[in-house]
Amino acid sequence: MEPRDLSAHVAYQAGRGIEEVARELGTDPDDLVKLASNENPFGPSPAAVDAIRDAAGNASTYPKASHTDLTARLADRWNVESEQVWLANGGDGALDYLSRAMLDPGDTVLVPSPGFAYYGMSARYHHGEVNEYRLSAEDGFSLTADTVLSQYDGERIVYLTSPHNPSGGRFSLDAVTKIADETDEETLVLVDEAYGEYADGPSAVSLLAERDDSDTPAGVSGNHAVRDDVAVLRTFSKAYGLAGVRLGYAVVPEEWADAYACVNTPFAASELACRGGLAALTDDEHVEKSVGTARWAREYIYETLDAPTWESHGNFVLAEVGDASAVAEAVQERGVILRDCTSFGLPDCVRITCGTKDETRRAVRELNEVLSS
Repeated sequence: MEPRDLSAHVAYQAGRGIEEVARELGTDPDDLVKLASNENPFGPSPAAVDAIRDAAGNASTYPKASHTDLTARLADRWNVESEQVWLANGGDGALDYLSRAMLDPGDTVLVPSPGFAYYGMSARYHHGEVNEYRLSAEDGFSLTADTVLSQYDGERIVYLTSPHNPSGGRFSLDAVTKIADETDEETLVLVDEAYGEYADGPSAVSLLAERDDSDTPAGVSGNHAVRDDVAVLRTFSKAYGLAGVRLGYAVVPEEWADAYACVNTPFAASELACRGGLAALTDDEHVEKSVGTARWAREYIYETLDAPTWESHGNFVLAEVGDASAVAEAVQERGVILRDCTSFGLPDCVRITCGTKDETRRAVRELNEVLSS
């Protein structure tokens, strides 16, 4: 007996853990700086830590009440109905739910390249096919409607990452609207805002209410009267610092929001995750510190690093360094772990997560030393 044919699947390559690298180098993990996985350098929200600790005694119960409470809190935050919030085990869990809800076997999705490998992985898990729209360094990884539409061919889901990983660019809301207007009525435009808190601009969640307008005549600023064709992905992994508890969600159009009950994994968002998420939403100070420090770090890298960079709206910066694998290895030997972007199809680039001020200064100093040697 063998599993089904998985030859078309591409494995997701996560950044290496700090303990793993420390063992390899024979050094103390505390002597290393990991700026490879876009994690929050300040850790989780302290309020979330307290809430998770307090909730640990209830880990024997299924998270019905906490799931309902968090869904309602997020719905209120985004001014949508509770049914429109699809909680999941991380943002990738929400991607799976949307694939389950939207894809029939053989349907095709359109994903960015370079981009998050799990878009295509999720589609293939659900017996879909994958096409790509290319983003190139030569034009600054330009994220425009025309970039996507020029390579669109009727796909069922179109993935827009905003801010985009690994380049850091973002789509304007006008671009998202144009893509939704000019794609087929049965195409879902899915905007991944995993790094949305770091971007200085409005969320695409605002488009759901604008497009969901049954009073708008067909043919006026769109292809159909009820334009239920945009969904948005968000996560607690980045600005809230809860990557380890795996908590994310999608905000979907009201017209098909009840599909969640048919596609979700029962209790996929755990009791500890939900309680941590509820507390994190109250901790504005932690988010503001995280976002403000990332903004400082981006500017510091632009101004101080001896390598070309691209403007970023996330908590990371992409830099062109030559042989990325060799550079990343050399910097790692100096105690700083960066992301070699060869797996993204960018063998001459590394991605630098925005750390604390001390971590960012150290990373730039060590990288400059390697680049000058």
